[in-house]
Amino acid sequence: MAHQMLRFAAGTDVGRRRKTNEDSAFAGPRLLAVADGMGGHPHGDVASRTAVTTVAGLPLGDDPAAALAAGVAEVAARLDDLGRRDPGLAGMGTTLTAMAWDGRGFAVAHIGDSRAYLLRGGDLFQLTRDHTMVQALVDGGQLTPEEAANHPRGSVLVRALQSGGSGEPDLFRHDARPGDRYLLCSDGVSGFVPADAIRAAMAAEAGPADVAARLIGLANEAGGHDNITCVVADVAPAGEAPDQRPLLLGAAAPGRLSRLGRRLHRA
Repeated sequence: MAHQMLRFAAGTDVGRRRKTNEDSAFAGPRLLAVADGMGGHPHGDVASRTAVTTVAGLPLGDDPAAALAAGVAEVAARLDDLGRRDPGLAGMGTTLTAMAWDGRGFAVAHIGDSRAYLLRGGDLFQLTRDHTMVQALVDGGQLTPEEAANHPRGSVLVRALQSGGSGEPDLFRHDARPGDRYLLCSDGVSGFVPADAIRAAMAAEAGPADVAARLIGLANEAGGHDNITCVVADVAPAGEAPDQRPLLLGAAAPGRLSRLGRRLHRA
């Protein structure tokens, strides 16, 4: 296939119920990433920022899969180090879904319940599997997907990147096709916007920025119960993809560093 490039956009919103945005996102020509700081844990914003800024700084080279695997291990080591040096940061954690582009497809690293979706030929596919207690019960035949969708403990994670933890990511290869559209999102989208509404927004005759804005709007219309973050990318012929600057959003955005973030930035 002819050489392809990514046309991308990203957006984030604190939602209607939270005071702080603990999501972070990155979108660039070779890397897409979303991280969601764990709710109910201290300093989820620092954890998500650590994850996204670490993978955004990776030299992907000719082997993005190996680079992503090493990057996730580096995130875990940095979270551990921060937790040891500052007891206030102990136990902080984050999800991470990252996709590294090589011109033909993606290396994917995923841990937690942020998701990657693919729209291909009008059909929506979920590329990642949630690392949640409820998904484990579905996999074991103890819950139906319908029961899982409304389960009160639906967001309880069984795997994450966490200070003092040893979460192992799913690592896999995904081959792209011309015309594919991808979505990476936090569960502020996937947990409240039905799959058919996600598919309809993704299938719209609109660019990635408009799609991201539409999904954020849908999540807020559903109550805005959590932080809301989307990265949308289209696979386009090299000559049709504009020269775009990388985007760093949410808790990882420049100028959004808290006191703890500044300490992290110096570390």
